[in-house]
Amino acid sequence: MSAIILENEIVHYEVLGRGRPVVFLHGWVGSWRYWIPSMQAVSTSYRAYAFDFWGYGGSAKQASRYLLSAQTELVNQFMYELGMGKIALIGHGLGAVVGLLFAEKYPQLVDRVMAVSMPLETGLVSPRLQQLSPLELAEWLLGATPETQAARAEAPHADQEAILRTLNNLKMAEITQVPNRLRTPCLLVNGLEDPAVGHPSEARLEQLPDNMHHITFDRSGHFPMLDRPAKFNRLMIDFLSLASGESPTQLQLKEEWVRRLR
Repeated sequence: MSAIILENEIVHYEVLGRGRPVVFLHGWVGSWRYWIPSMQAVSTSYRAYAFDFWGYGGSAKQASRYLLSAQTELVNQFMYELGMGKIALIGHGLGAVVGLLFAEKYPQLVDRVMAVSMPLETGLVSPRLQQLSPLELAEWLLGATPETQAARAEAPHADQEAILRTLNNLKMAEITQVPNRLRTPCLLVNGLEDPAVGHPSEARLEQLPDNMHHITFDRSGHFPMLDRPAKFNRLMIDFLSLASGESPTQLQLKEEWVRRLR
């Protein structure tokens, strides 16, 4: 694991592979570490980065940096410090929110976004995310399996204030409106059995613009990348393989994997 100094504070990160840059952004529970299997899956063709947001994992814990705007700017600073050009973003929960906000603010820096467990409607975020401690959140949302061990181990290292501030900031940021303003190609993924971020309604999905596509993972909760890793990684690689600027609307999951509809 590596570290850089941003704003005179430590930010922990990891990088794997060679190729075009892909940045993984973690959610409200855990740290960058639970992305390792997905990073390994893309590392043969891409250079995969993941880091801890302010208040999480090994990064600095200072409440003044916990707003969504500061976490979004951290992505920009991280890219600049490591000399990255245009990137693909893959975000989960908090990382999905930050990823869309970043793509909206810096469209010239983002080629595409995969947003996992993104709250698309007001009221879809469970109040338990604000009521439970980081350890309790991990016990609620993660089963005791080898795949979830990293997220469960890292969850207690989060500052609960970092969770609370970003959740309280969602309404002010009008996050449910961002997808309709975004021009960057975006793939939205939700677990059908996610107790933390509810599944969007059909009416909301019908309002999505042409540059966005939504896929539901059945038999999956808040962590599709851990619940269904093989299927998630195949979808992720297919999404990254699309031509720059191409909408992901042709991607879908079937009994037999179909890369693209013809």
